[in-house]
Amino acid sequence: MFGIQHGGILRSSRVTMILGLAALIPLMLIGLVPLLTGDVSAANFLPIAPLAYDEAGNVVNGLWDIEGWKLMAGGMFIAAWSTYAFETSVCYTREFRNPKTDTFKAIFYSGLLCLAVFTLVPIAFQADLGLGHLVTPAVLDAAGNEISPAVYDGMLAPDIYSGMGVAGALSAMLGGSQQVANVIVIMLVLALLLSIMTSMAGSSRTLYQGAVDGWLPKYLSQANEHGAPTRAMWTDLCFNLVLLLMSDYVFVLAVSNVCYIIFNFLNLNAGWIHRLDRPNWERPYKAPVILLGLGTVLSFVNVALMGLGANIWGEGTLWSGVVCASLIVPVFFYRHFVQDKGVFPKSMVEDMHMGNEVGVKKRAGILPFVAIAVAVLIVILMQQL
Repeated sequence: MFGIQHGGILRSSRVTMILGLAALIPLMLIGLVPLLTGDVSAANFLPIAPLAYDEAGNVVNGLWDIEGWKLMAGGMFIAAWSTYAFETSVCYTREFRNPKTDTFKAIFYSGLLCLAVFTLVPIAFQADLGLGHLVTPAVLDAAGNEISPAVYDGMLAPDIYSGMGVAGALSAMLGGSQQVANVIVIMLVLALLLSIMTSMAGSSRTLYQGAVDGWLPKYLSQANEHGAPTRAMWTDLCFNLVLLLMSDYVFVLAVSNVCYIIFNFLNLNAGWIHRLDRPNWERPYKAPVILLGLGTVLSFVNVALMGLGANIWGEGTLWSGVVCASLIVPVFFYRHFVQDKGVFPKSMVEDMHMGNEVGVKKRAGILPFVAIAVAVLIVILMQQL
């Protein structure tokens, strides 16, 4: 994937298209089989209740009490990592043939695709498997220690939770032959390569742009002859290899998602801040005021879900994420005050219209700080529940 991206966005996009056609479309069609054939049982969606554990440690249907809502919030919190991330399509703006029109197309159609995939496929998957039931209870010794774990079927099956049984479940929708299962495994591998491609491409370009704009170390601001940010790509690759060495990958994912929700909150609120400061600034796409308002409201919903549900993925997840996010502060200080002597790059000042310009001034005043303070208060209050 690194070698493919080294050739620039055009080659990467062509490979991404091939991977998408070879993996996502067939998998999506397979997932839709139960909906198309009518093999959907309402019983597979009921009861709509959170999961809980009994005294023996077996999964049972819980109640919609505060613990149930924490579980719901934690699920929505972790889902944000994958469902919101189609916004990375705008990371390639500088490499588009016509950024003024292509940027809007990229974010709009990527969003439509994600809405379809993340809605239809999970519904079809659960429609076929069902919520799952306890097949064999856990066996405990006299001291209450678990001798053998409980065995579940459906969505609660261990191989579905780990991901190792997804190919078998999908092949069962088509009759269950081993040949079909093998083909689906290949498509899942291609889908994994696709996720590596998109995440590496988007994050490396974010690092590159941060360096160009004076936020991150200068060495990240180099691109090769194809326009690919190679140093940022190497940094991204090495950092992710270190993360992959960690055993508790779900905790690592949850901690990184805390960082992402913080960024997402700042990003959504930046919309109305820039609109106030630059009301007449020409934009490739000017979002309606109602969209800016909804985005702002949902940014606070996101931090509420984070405060309420982040710690279901491990005690201390929330504050571990906050500590990791704060590590960027000394990195910025090094770039801005050591490398740039306290002055932002001229190109960034021009791009962001931060200089003296007619019609551009700081009108937001104290409101951005109020928004951050409210967000912090929401997180703290949700933590107390």
